[in-house]
Amino acid sequence: MMQIPRAPLLLGLAGLIPFIWGAMTILFPDLAIWGQMALGGRFIGPYIQLFYGAIILAFMSGVLWGFAAKTDRAIGYILSVIPALWAFLMTGGGPVAAAMNLIVGFLGLLMLDWQFWRWGLTPPWWLQLRILLTAIVAVTLLPIVV
Repeated sequence: MMQIPRAPLLLGLAGLIPFIWGAMTILFPDLAIWGQMALGGRFIGPYIQLFYGAIILAFMSGVLWGFAAKTDRAIGYILSVIPALWAFLMTGGGPVAAAMNLIVGFLGLLMLDWQFWRWGLTPPWWLQLRILLTAIVAVTLLPIVV
């Protein structure tokens, strides 16, 4: 992690807070009760994780679009919209199915990150950051599935 610039690393880690918080409120019922009273039901458990996860997949489509613009090749633009479409189409059907589909979506996004990195369109440290963040997101979504 030493090669990742401080700002992207800290912002990336901060972006994990809703995933981690949601998992904690699933695993610790007393925390969920407190969160419900302090923040409301929308900001605990699978609700925050699933909603935020869909937003992040759409956001990452925009990031990939920016990388694709460096070459202006159609394939880059086509690949860049996949995470947003995945989030839109695959996060319905209840929390378990949505969480499983988000995990698959984030793993698929990591494959796209790898491809854009391989094409030299990302910063050199990009894939290292994305592997770290994707692993944490996938693990934090697992309590919904099991």
